[in-house]
Amino acid sequence: MTHLPGLLDTEAIRKDFPILDRQVHDGRKLVYLDNAATSQKPRQVLDALAEYYERYNANVHRGVHVLAEEATALYEGARDKVAAFVNAPSRDEVIFTKNASESLNLVANMLGWADEPYRVDHETEIVITEMEHHSNIVPWQLLAQRTGAKLKWFGLTDDGRLDLSNIDEVITEKTKIVSFVLVSNILGTQNPVEAIVRRAQEVGALVCVDASQAAPHMPLDVQSLQADFVAFTGHKMCGPTGIGVLWGRQELLEDLPPFLGGGEMIETVSMHSSTYAPAPHKFEAGTPPIAQAVGLGAAIDYLNSIGMDKILAHEHALTEYAVKRLLEVPDLRIIGPTTAEERGAAISFTLGDIHPHDVGQVLDEQGIAVRVGHHCARPVCLRYGIPATTRASFYLYSTPAEIDALVDGLEHVRNFFG
Repeated sequence: MTHLPGLLDTEAIRKDFPILDRQVHDGRKLVYLDNAATSQKPRQVLDALAEYYERYNANVHRGVHVLAEEATALYEGARDKVAAFVNAPSRDEVIFTKNASESLNLVANMLGWADEPYRVDHETEIVITEMEHHSNIVPWQLLAQRTGAKLKWFGLTDDGRLDLSNIDEVITEKTKIVSFVLVSNILGTQNPVEAIVRRAQEVGALVCVDASQAAPHMPLDVQSLQADFVAFTGHKMCGPTGIGVLWGRQELLEDLPPFLGGGEMIETVSMHSSTYAPAPHKFEAGTPPIAQAVGLGAAIDYLNSIGMDKILAHEHALTEYAVKRLLEVPDLRIIGPTTAEERGAAISFTLGDIHPHDVGQVLDEQGIAVRVGHHCARPVCLRYGIPATTRASFYLYSTPAEIDALVDGLEHVRNFFG
């Protein structure tokens, strides 16, 4: 058995995740390496969801009966946990959405409807990067089409990093918003936040950070990022599906208009006009994802009990080992950085001229779950001239033995296709 410094006690941790005991395809042990798509859920989160529905289920903020008050306390308690988890200055800066995609769309729509000085229009520019998830491309394309703003982006270097050599030409006095991913879901690249934020602040542009692949894996401090908005999602960090987070600076949330209208986001309503509740409720129209928020709170409790620093060290050791082992496979090409420094625990690769879908299917027959395709980042595949990639991604319960199983599985793929 391979021993690496910095690893967590995965034997103990894996006992918290019932699904990891599954066998697939006639008794093969499940090797789950698709954590960048979604993580598995510990029993503590599953129990919290069940307990909520069994004991506290009610709508929030409206009823005066005991269930409504208890449900509201649990829901708002989850907001407190998220605020502490990301070191937010105020709990009122935490907005619950259904996922990171909705969080990013919320920012784009707020800026499209905003008054000066935040308004995006035909005289302004929007800046993104070529490595973004589609959820951080399409909302800005839609905003540019609707307002006439110019959409610009940073390109990629050959080794999978952002090309910031022309940062002063890309981010200009016309730039209103710079939105970029903290850790790429396809390349694994961890981006240089400080340099981008510094340039954005020089020209007075707002900064939005997609932290979907960062929040589950490393300490996340929104104050040290110095961004204006940070988005992430619960299902990648041991939480349920259907719950996401948008953190925004308080003064911005007070000034910017709501995107969705309806119950809970109002202060007063008449047939002629309406006024809105303060943030965060201004941006949470209708019945929110109550149970999902409670589950996310339980996931944060679980991650905190282990320690985000320890999770980061565990994944760094695994990633270093995985890169080394994968580069031993003939004809395998890693798409992205080939060192463990400044990268996350998702590794995309191609295997000769074998299509990634075929690689994934043969691996699945061996019980190994990976992701294949564009990974919602098709511009990256176009940039490197590849049809798609196979991606293996790790988390706090992943082990060196699973990486060895992946490498053995890839040898089987090579043999299968001759």
